[in-house]
Amino acid sequence: MAALCEEFTLCGLVAGVGRGLLGLEPGLGSDRVLLTDRGRTATLYQVSDQKPLGCWSVKQDQTITCPAVCNFETGEYIAVHDDKVLRIWKDEDVNLEKVFKATLTAEVHRIHSLPHTEPLVLFRGGAVRTLDALLAAPQQEIENVISDEVIRWSEAFMETEEPVLIFITEKNGNYFVYVQKVNPDILHKYKLQQEESSSPLSFTAYTKNKSLTLLCLYSNRCVYKVLIPLQQCVPEEEQILSKSLLLQSVVSDTVLKGASLAILDKDHVAILGCLDSSPNVAKECLSIWNTKFQTLQTSKELPQGTSGQLWCYGEKFFLTHGKVLTVIVYKCETSSLAAAVGKLKDTQTLGMRTVSSCVNWNMLQEEELASPRKQQSVTAKTESKRTLRSRRNNVAKVQRDALTVEQLLSDIKDSSQNDIEEELRQFLSNSQVSDFQATVGYVITGLVNRCKTEPMFYPRNCLVQLIQTQGLSYSLCPDLMAVALEKTDVHLLQLCLQQFPDIPEAVTCACLKAFLSINDDSLEGTNVNLDSVINYIDITHNKKVEKQTETVQNGFSSELMEEDSYNVQLTQKPQAMDTEELCPVGPQKAALLNAILHSAYSETFLLPHLKDLSAQHVILFLQYLQYLYVKFSEKVSFTDLPGMLSPTINQIMDWMCLLLDAHFSVVVMLPEAKGLLSSLHKFVRAQVRFYSELNKIEGSLQELQRIKHQKDFGLYSIEMLELV
Repeated sequence: MAALCEEFTLCGLVAGVGRGLLGLEPGLGSDRVLLTDRGRTATLYQVSDQKPLGCWSVKQDQTITCPAVCNFETGEYIAVHDDKVLRIWKDEDVNLEKVFKATLTAEVHRIHSLPHTEPLVLFRGGAVRTLDALLAAPQQEIENVISDEVIRWSEAFMETEEPVLIFITEKNGNYFVYVQKVNPDILHKYKLQQEESSSPLSFTAYTKNKSLTLLCLYSNRCVYKVLIPLQQCVPEEEQILSKSLLLQSVVSDTVLKGASLAILDKDHVAILGCLDSSPNVAKECLSIWNTKFQTLQTSKELPQGTSGQLWCYGEKFFLTHGKVLTVIVYKCETSSLAAAVGKLKDTQTLGMRTVSSCVNWNMLQEEELASPRKQQSVTAKTESKRTLRSRRNNVAKVQRDALTVEQLLSDIKDSSQNDIEEELRQFLSNSQVSDFQATVGYVITGLVNRCKTEPMFYPRNCLVQLIQTQGLSYSLCPDLMAVALEKTDVHLLQLCLQQFPDIPEAVTCACLKAFLSINDDSLEGTNVNLDSVINYIDITHNKKVEKQTETVQNGFSSELMEEDSYNVQLTQKPQAMDTEELCPVGPQKAALLNAILHSAYSETFLLPHLKDLSAQHVILFLQYLQYLYVKFSEKVSFTDLPGMLSPTINQIMDWMCLLLDAHFSVVVMLPEAKGLLSSLHKFVRAQVRFYSELNKIEGSLQELQRIKHQKDFGLYSIEMLELV
């Protein structure tokens, strides 16, 4: 599970968002960064104190063209201005005109500094030199490795205690990958496999087990993985690097622009970018994705815009937001199978806000927001680690927010629906709420209370917007889902099921009953999130087809009891199975049922409420669960259904068992359920036989491993192994 935590401003940016920064590099120490703007200045910041420790500028007619870096071996700083002039200085130096200067013979693209080794200088012509080699002979000739190619990205790594530099170039839409080893001096050149409908926007890489893994973010919001072996010999011909899909964050025709990609750990990546969701509307956001389970962990919208640049040092994000440089602290927990099981709701919820402490909502009173004293005391406790100046600013901000909340609560009681929507949108976009959950709870409680007293009042857009802030729970607004059930607002119910971790089992079953009762035709055109079904249900051609059942007498058919009838299904595919491949429900209803499968529950409390379902609803739900189970078993390589928030095999099997336990007598006695139960029985029996054979193969392989071979076989020998 990953989460975005504290957020604060490091410094202001005079240039604004449009041009961005020239670079942001780590300083000497985990809490220092070296910022270089697109002008004349390089500044060293202490991140925790939010203050500059030093600032250095070149002359008025000069421009820094290479981001300043820190030499971790000497504690010095290095930068290049006017493409060829190298400057090296220390903390105590004030004037850059009086520090070391060296004029080189070729234009520098970037300087990469690594711990325990000399910095590497990458020239725009593709040549690489160590800093020591350049300082020994600044006027040495620099060769051109690339021709008519432009360097788009570069990075340096330490592999087996030796530096390795990788850079990517572009020429006429083709991308080339260069891997430069310093000791020994070996250069590998590869060509990146092209993508027809999209282009790469950002690159990042890491090394492991003597191989380099390159991650590429494309404009279609797909992240591809490319493996590059760090071999010793130089290939005779230019190799084409094939890529594999690592993450598909959005399944649509939307285009990503101005994006950055960062690796957080072995299972998490961060994506910063602008998504064109509709004409003249662009959303910029920062999101963390789990590449192991293909899930969105958390996200944050950036309404003031970004430059598309993202840096990640010491579990902190650095990015431009408006005209400031923002720091966002994040946390990533190790991914596990337990975090992917549907019963653990907190790990399945899409982008759920992490709560560091439990709040007793019953004890919170509406007057607390209007009381500056209480707000000051709460702020003083939570902000004890900040400086006095920051604390005073935060207290003043809380007081302004309290007045804004009070005014909004007053307007909710008698204003029109359109006015409330406008005020709420402005409140959520402009104000920095100190106690976010409590504030959102007061607002949504006021809206729900008015909905119960005025049947014609139903601000659906406001309720959806508040739920999407990801700061709510069922205990904070227990009447919200009841109102949504009364209005049959399936979209709102889907959002609640996806994000609320504490929904009672009775409410979950009420939602299930409502979803099963709605006709598929009435759901067409409904605003339902189809991310969980779009990859395994044909939305355009899927139609509900009535299955042809065999005429039986007294619910008995001799063919259903044939012992080996499942073998026919495994070897050949009769035409009668074609109808079973179609989903028994429409895509909208399937997405709603998937939200039910993801909900948290306790079997003891869920079973009594499941018994209230009608027989027709039980059969329909079992048919859909069977459809999902067959989809899982179509390919042995499937560990999960494709798409975001798709149900897992454990969730499918658990709900199937719960339904059969709750309605065992009814299902056994229903004639229309005979075929379904028989099909499930034969399919499960076939799966048991299949995995039994796999277990035999596994046992045979383990037996081979236990065989003790002789140490000396001589020059030639033949050995016969027999598997019993």
